[in-house]
Amino acid sequence: MRARDGRLDVLLDGGRLPAAALSPGDSLESALARAVDLAVLAHVEQLETRVLEDGSVATAYLGLVSSEADVPGDWRPAAESALPFVGAAQSRLRAKLSYTNLGFALAPATFTISELREVYVAALGHDVSATNLQRVLVRRGVLERVDGRRAPGRTGGRPAALFRFASDRLEVTDEFAALRPPR
Repeated sequence: MRARDGRLDVLLDGGRLPAAALSPGDSLESALARAVDLAVLAHVEQLETRVLEDGSVATAYLGLVSSEADVPGDWRPAAESALPFVGAAQSRLRAKLSYTNLGFALAPATFTISELREVYVAALGHDVSATNLQRVLVRRGVLERVDGRRAPGRTGGRPAALFRFASDRLEVTDEFAALRPPR
């Protein structure tokens, strides 16, 4: 999955999720590496295992790609997908964004708070206040300022401060947090 152009996308292969058969003596990780290029994933974790209608077993992974990574393929809006595992992947991502620093896997290396807000809105599926997002993530020590500023956009305004995630490894930042849609 990736957050780009204001939406959360899922990578498809021939209209299905990328897949690889598990051979005898094979590991799940080696089958995963045959299905997708692991080098482009900023984060990957096992999602769930299901018994399919035909009696076979499928293990799904949640893999996240940075919004700035150029990964060719058939990217489709996750919200429009009825494929197995996509809904579970969205739910897992949304939950983890509330109590971890997992945004690092979707965001570019450096960004303005406005750009980060777009990533979170796409991933969460609801609006998020840029001010509150910055306040919460800075307070948790998830974000840090970097040198430089982004030039004002076409509507003008002040040059925007640049940030980056303090870590590019998954960390629990608030085990009691929950980012929920507004009521």
